Amino acid sequence: MLRVNDKITIQDWELTEQFTRSSGPGGQNVNKVSTAVELRFEAERSPALTDSVKRRLKKLAGRRWTLDGALILRVEDTRSQARNREIARERLVELILKSLEVPKRRIPTKPTKGSVRRRLDAKKQRGEVKALRGKVE
Repeated sequence: MLRVNDKITIQDWELTEQFTRSSGPGGQNVNKVSTAVELRFEAERSPALTDSVKRRLKKLAGRRWTLDGALILRVEDTRSQARNREIARERLVELILKSLEVPKRRIPTKPTKGSVRRRLDAKKQRGEVKALRGKVE
């Protein structure tokens, strides 16, 4: 069980971990030990998250979101499998916490009369400068 905050806890059935060999340097150890972690979170089927949170999570996840509604995080930062597992779980919690934040609605505003006037005056002035660039007679 993974605790996100006071209200949200993720059950064990929602998470699956798969271990593979890590790429990059690691000496002889790299060919023997599977230290990279692929954490799969069944986000679409999760009862702990609301629909709006799931939508925001999908947007934040981007390419990490699969067609069947799972979120896949791959971590191969350290040479330790245990530490990579911790990092993967921390990143999942961060993503979920970010998706809990409701974005502020933008209220469309009209430009002030003064700013409109200044813009039009600047356009007229620029037009005059360009008009004076013609051939001298």
